[in-house]
Amino acid sequence: MKSVKKNTVLIIDGGGRGSVLVDKYSQSKLVSKIIAIPGNDLMTLNKSKPVKIFSDLKTTSVSEIIDICHQEKVDLVDVAQDNAIAVGLVDELIKNNIPVFGPTQKAGQLEWDKSWSRQFMKKYQLPIPEFYVFDNPKSGYQFLDSTPNKPWFIKASGLAEGKGVIPANNNQEAKAAVDQMSKFGQSGQTYLLEEWLVGEEFSAFAVVDGVDFQIIGFAQDHKRVDDYDQGPNTGGMGCVSNPLIVNKKNVTQIKNIFQKTVSGMVAEGRPYQGILYLGGMVVGQKVYIIEFNCRWGDPEAQVIIPSIKNDLIDISFSVINHQLKTQKIKTDSKTRIVVTAASRGYPVNYNNVKGKQIFGLSKIFSSKKVKIFGAGTQFKNNQYIANGGRLFYLVSEGKNITDARKKVYNELSGISIEGNNLHYRTDIGWRDVQRLNK
Repeated sequence: MKSVKKNTVLIIDGGGRGSVLVDKYSQSKLVSKIIAIPGNDLMTLNKSKPVKIFSDLKTTSVSEIIDICHQEKVDLVDVAQDNAIAVGLVDELIKNNIPVFGPTQKAGQLEWDKSWSRQFMKKYQLPIPEFYVFDNPKSGYQFLDSTPNKPWFIKASGLAEGKGVIPANNNQEAKAAVDQMSKFGQSGQTYLLEEWLVGEEFSAFAVVDGVDFQIIGFAQDHKRVDDYDQGPNTGGMGCVSNPLIVNKKNVTQIKNIFQKTVSGMVAEGRPYQGILYLGGMVVGQKVYIIEFNCRWGDPEAQVIIPSIKNDLIDISFSVINHQLKTQKIKTDSKTRIVVTAASRGYPVNYNNVKGKQIFGLSKIFSSKKVKIFGAGTQFKNNQYIANGGRLFYLVSEGKNITDARKKVYNELSGISIEGNNLHYRTDIGWRDVQRLNK
């Protein structure tokens, strides 16, 4: 009888996205060991297969990651984090003949350089808002002084951990937002002023092997820190899949967007491989591109990846070998919801929460109603300790949004941080709830 090769998989990520990838790869009969860089403590708990983390490394520690691949005899690297893509980790892995799932640095420019990305979209006649690019504050001020007063979005061109987008209700607020671009360092040196579209956002995820693609699913993130989209933008406070805003007419437009993008990247000499994440908006009956991301979303991954019925390692190798056509990716039809549990004060200042104990997590690991995925939570001396902004994620599934929501919020009600320092939104999925109740 022919023996089946058992693979060691390395995941480049430290948050909830990496946690759900650890969980999914651990379900594979073809995987014997999982490594995560930097990983997090909750990845290593209650897993069916050994998970090794390197918490002292960054996702951009390229030479150290290459060394670990050789030392640990890694068979597949899944690069799931934006900074790692931007510094060219995928390119270095390819040079070292290490199989890698993820886009090259040039392909990843779709995300790490919003200015380049918008010019690409314009060239290939993709549906986008009106936009203007500036490389210093003065030119932005002058433009705003010479243009009619209206709402804008001001965006840092580079990566800013999901926080580089500032809404402005008028030209005066837009000037103040331009001033804030400096806080993003090099990422904000070039910035964009974009038309404020009025519509409803969604995310779409496709697997791409350079030429072919398959759409896996859709989600709706809730980016603002407080209920009903109040407060500053965050990396994501929760989401649902598959949101009711995405209908058949929208899906046809979304497929066309992915097709034009994948073909355009080939024409540009930078074919795209990996997960392509479309951040879109439905305005009336038309779908617009808000942004592209070059990896799974976080927290979208937590609701999309569990829906995949295929073995994830089969999908990854089919992309690497340009054989995606051999895979028919299947997903279930369940509704899922994820709620982000954060430190009070996130995303502005949560330093006083670090080091405080989290209560009620132990029972979550044995719950059949929800799954937990870690982020900024440490496990020390048999205690769960807050050590970041976004701490962990609870995911539930159901036949509809009402069913799934009830499960996740019932479980969340039993969790706390000393000093009343746990924060989460209580309204995730509110738009779909309203649609169901109409």
